[in-house]
Amino acid sequence: MAHDREVLRMIWEAQIAICFQADSEEIVGLQQPENFYLMVSRLSYLPLVTDKVKKYFSRYISHEQQDGNIWFDYNGIPLKLHYPLGVLYDQMHPEEDSVPWCLTIHFSKFPEDVLVKISSRELLESHFMSCLKEADVLKHRGQIISSMQKKDHNQLWQGLTNDKFDQFWAINRRLMEPSGDQETFKCIPIRFYSDEDVYIQKLIPPLNKNGQKKTIGEMMVELSTPHKKIVEVRTHGIGIHEEANLQWLSEHLSYPDNFLHIFLVYES
Repeated sequence: MAHDREVLRMIWEAQIAICFQADSEEIVGLQQPENFYLMVSRLSYLPLVTDKVKKYFSRYISHEQQDGNIWFDYNGIPLKLHYPLGVLYDQMHPEEDSVPWCLTIHFSKFPEDVLVKISSRELLESHFMSCLKEADVLKHRGQIISSMQKKDHNQLWQGLTNDKFDQFWAINRRLMEPSGDQETFKCIPIRFYSDEDVYIQKLIPPLNKNGQKKTIGEMMVELSTPHKKIVEVRTHGIGIHEEANLQWLSEHLSYPDNFLHIFLVYES
């Protein structure tokens, strides 16, 4: 299981400074609201901060907009509400010196053709638990998550939403332990991102052909093609050393949904 508690804590405590601004076309009256600033966990989701942001801007919008589906964009690009914030931030590639990250909040004209509606915390929780179950199928054939009680599922979700590290990891550590006398998971849950606006998944075993723990470098070679060579792998905004093994990364650098969200940088 995950042994380096300091690494887990550092990943948990990483935050993004966000500046929320209103769409001027949606504001009622002549007075434009000042921007709203928050420090938000990289591991969180936009729907979990919606209430705070909506409350701040509520007196500047119409009554009809109060009940609309809220969404956000960055430089005109709608942001997927079911992606972890850290994934969105890394995917958008904001300039390193661009602090805070400026997002626009919208109260109308929800872009249904490009976004999945997450209109409540309950829907987000359902999506989160689906990801956990999918990850556990890859790691333990689904045996761990199915053996947990409803209160364990609730504790995972409450630990994440309330930013309680110990509460979350008291349960999540069970998902990070290889089954039986094995030293690795069955497969490593990974979602890969590149320049495209979607992720891809592949079955990634934790061991190489020699039965040793597979490294990031070995995975890069496997995923590269003659026309697209991978030169760097990034997650949580940091480059990962080629000698790092996938099992350790899965145990320590996975997001709370138990997936490694990996960005592939190709040779230009």
